[in-house]
Parts: sequence; structure tokens; C-alpha cells
Amino acid sequence: MDPITAATHADPYPYYARLRAKGGLVFHQGLKLWVASSARAVAAVLAHPDCHVRPPSEPVPKSIADGMAGKVFGQLMRMNEGERQRCPRSAIEPGLVLIDVDEVNALVSARLITPDADGLYNAMFRGPVCVVAALLGFSPAQGRAISELTADFVACLSPLSEQAQLKVSHAAAEQLRGYFVELLDDPDNRSALLAGIRQRFAADYDTLIANLIGLFSQTYEATAGLIGNAIVALIRTPLFLPDSTPVEALIAEVQRLDPSVQNTRRFVAAPCEIEGVHLNAGDVILVLLASANRDPLLNEDPDAFILDRPRRRSFTFGEGRHQCPGQLLALQIARATLTQILAHQPDWDCLTWHYRPSLNSRLPHFNDRSTGVIRRCETPR
Repeated sequence: MDPITAATHADPYPYYARLRAKGGLVFHQGLKLWVASSARAVAAVLAHPDCHVRPPSEPVPKSIADGMAGKVFGQLMRMNEGERQRCPRSAIEPGLVLIDVDEVNALVSARLITPDADGLYNAMFRGPVCVVAALLGFSPAQGRAISELTADFVACLSPLSEQAQLKVSHAAAEQLRGYFVELLDDPDNRSALLAGIRQRFAADYDTLIANLIGLFSQTYEATAGLIGNAIVALIRTPLFLPDSTPVEALIAEVQRLDPSVQNTRRFVAAPCEIEGVHLNAGDVILVLLASANRDPLLNEDPDAFILDRPRRRSFTFGEGRHQCPGQLLALQIARATLTQILAHQPDWDCLTWHYRPSLNSRLPHFNDRSTGVIRRCETPR
């Protein structure tokens, strides 16, 4: 195991503990990058102005730079620094915070959710995007199409994607852009969320559309992992009964204990010093968010699953200028979805799961034990 393959290991957390014991920020000779594993080091890297989300020499991955997916990628606030990051964020984040939880619950409740493998797949990967699409003013039919296109688009975010997948990603980006062009031109759109974003957005039209597409892609992976890893926790812990589980507390502890986003990267743009370590321009830092969540200096008794944990702290959604603006919405959708799944009193013994191939995500895919057929394995991330 290494700090990257750990993301999809059955239990990476003892390994993360050993990394923390070696020091908060150390160089990994095999991977040729720095690894931040402690809460102090992770917080310092995420806060440092010279630690950027993309290497200055390659703001867009070369593999997608010449297509529509690359054009969208290059405009995403999560992939930029400075004003190119602040402007879209200041326009989108306020509206996400104000979304009515009852509206989210109603949109989730309107969807058909079943506790078998296919139903869980749709609840995890399709449902959350459909909810966000509805909040923006798309029809249910459009939301279903958009969720399929988002599944194709996220291939552009993965270094593991093959050329054929990237080609599909470019086509999906073109179609998603077309959906938003029509939505933004629709005089009958009554979405308060979209109206607020448009009112606050000061950048150009293409950047607005790119970041609305980015809202779908971030919803797709973050919320799927929240739901899926909560289900894994329920399967592993029989004491959490479907009719008595405090879902809000369960989701909150799962996102800390077993997060869907295990790591992220930062690229050193100028010589600097972090936690007593001198870093050079061009250095790469692997930021182990999941390891920092289990640092005993951040959370007492960090390896225990405690539903009513006091002063719970987590790096799962990032921190500082690049903290995920959709954190609250992702938690709301995950809570509502898991509540609907539990209402069916699922038989967890009928399911098994595996983690999809990934360099940074921990997303379970469920299959029906009776058939042994793995359902719809997604593009590796």
C-alpha cells in the first residue's frame, strides 16, 4: 500500500496512522511527492497561499486541453486561484447555503428509491444530480438526462480515464453546456437559486456555465460517497437499526471517519516553508484529508464511531479558500436519501460491495449477493 492506493483499500486507516507517526509532512521516495498526513500539516498546506490546486505550468491537463471538457475544466473555481476562483465562488456559495431543507427532502422523496444494488446506484450517483438540476429549474426529464451526462463528464477529472472515455467526456460537456444555454435563455425559469447566482455573477457567460456544470460534477462524487459509505457503516454495525438510526448524526460521523474524498493535491508555486520543511517551486504535496480526520490532536478517540461526538472536526470538504461551497447541500441530500433508503427496511445481507478504482476517492459500488453481478461500475477516478 502507498498513500494513493490506500484510498480504495479495505481499511487504509492503520496505514494512515503509521504515516502520521513518521511526521506530519514527509517525502515519499516511491511517489516522488510530499505527503501531508497530520491535522497540523494538512491545515497548513490548505491555508498556504503558495500551495495551488493546479501546477502553474499545466492549468488544464494536457489530455483534455484541446476539447470542451478542458475548456470547462479551466474555468472551474475549484481548479483556479485568485479572482478566477473568488468570483464564481462568491456568486454560487450564498445560494447553496440558503436552500430550504424541506425542498430538498421533497425532491428526494419524489424519486423512486429501492434498496437493491440498482436502486442504490441510482440513489447515490443519479439522484443527487437530479435534485440540483431541479433546484436550478430543469424538468425531471432533463434532470435524468443531465445526471447521465454528468457521469460521462467526470471522466475528464480522472488521470485513470482512457482516451475513449475522454472523448465521451468532451461530448458530455458540449451537451451540458447546451442545456444551460437553453435554461439561461428561458424567461419562464422560476429558480430562486439560479436567479441569485446570475445576479451575483460578475464574470463572463462561459465561466458561469462552466461553474454550473462544475456544481453537477462536485455533487456527483461528494454526495455519492456520503451515501455509499453511510450504507457501508450500517452494514458493518448491526446496532444501527433502520428504525432508530439518527441519520443526521450518522452522515456527520461518516464524512469524518470514512470520507469519500480521501486526498487532494497541492502544487507549490514558489519556494516556501511549511511545518519546518523547505519546499521548492514545482513540488507536489499529497494532502491526506482522511488521515487528518483521524488525528487524535483533531478529534478525541478518532478511530471510534461516535454518533453524538462532541466538537466533531473534519477536513473532508477542504478548508480555507478552496473549501467546498456545496458542503451543506451535499449533507442535506445525503441525509434525505439515506432516510428514504432506510424507510424500505433494507436487508443488508443481500448486498456486497467493492470500491471503484481511484487515485483519491472512496466510493463503494454495491452488487446483489444472490446474482454476484456487479452493477454499473463507473469511470475510475
